[in-house]
Amino acid sequence: MNPLARKIVFPIVSILLFLMLWSAFAASIETSLGDFPSPKSTWSAFVDLKDEYLGEKQNRKDYEQRMVEKETTFYEVQERRRIKYEERGREFTPKTFTAPPYAGKPTYPEQIFRSLKTVFFGFLIATVIAVPLGIFCGMNEFIRISMNPIIQILKPVSPLAWLPLVTLVVSAKISQDSSMEKSFVISAVVVALCSLWPTLINTALGVASVSEDHLNVARVLNVPQRVRIFKIILPSALPYIFTGLRISLGIGWMVLIAAEMLAQNPGLGKFVWDMFQNGSSQTLGMIMAAVITIGGIGYMLDRGMQMLENFFAYEKSKG
Repeated sequence: MNPLARKIVFPIVSILLFLMLWSAFAASIETSLGDFPSPKSTWSAFVDLKDEYLGEKQNRKDYEQRMVEKETTFYEVQERRRIKYEERGREFTPKTFTAPPYAGKPTYPEQIFRSLKTVFFGFLIATVIAVPLGIFCGMNEFIRISMNPIIQILKPVSPLAWLPLVTLVVSAKISQDSSMEKSFVISAVVVALCSLWPTLINTALGVASVSEDHLNVARVLNVPQRVRIFKIILPSALPYIFTGLRISLGIGWMVLIAAEMLAQNPGLGKFVWDMFQNGSSQTLGMIMAAVITIGGIGYMLDRGMQMLENFFAYEKSKG
């Protein structure tokens, strides 16, 4: 069998075996809410979610159309009133039509998008903190030795332990009138706190692994420190940094689901929790559909970061 066939056939066979084992396991388990979701019921849940999305999309279109009609009628009536006021010599104060917000629940794709938005915001916070700090740790042995105990203590802390403290801090710093939702900020900060450590450690390792010969030549030539960092240290450490970013993004995606559940931030985590709270056999299939969605998105995020990592490693090898 040629390599291309192996890459296609083996994964298909493993997926089929997994589905068979899943079906057998589901048939042997009966929970208090009903049968454990099988591949068939999970597929049905995906179909229901698609139908629900299409129905909600149509409802929103109908709502927007009704609001357009109401707005048109509102301004027509207001224009007639303005003419009457002017005929009587009275002053007329025009008003602006404001449509009430749509009261429907968020659709499944919107919850997926919300989770992605939250995880990328938290990942950005982690990256902004971890990369510069990792560079300092890698360049200075005193900083590295001093930071190591703090990193080793904070690195294994669970998001469940961070969440109450983050909730208190965010609630104290963000007012009710703020444009940013507290639940969104809480989830993003928890993601950042739990995912920054791999990037920090790998960045420090990459910077510390830069060839001493290159650094010595830069010192002999009196190359400024800023130029040294951007022209020598960062290009050499970039593959390590992207490896850390890839691990951090994967951890952040895992942490996000728990953070959304507890912070009640709209997203896949809250969707899973709401389905569990509904307590019906149909919602078990929804939960399994969400589990597969979470895994599939996590896989795509990992592959995307791996492609970036391979690209920069290739660019480094070409240079």
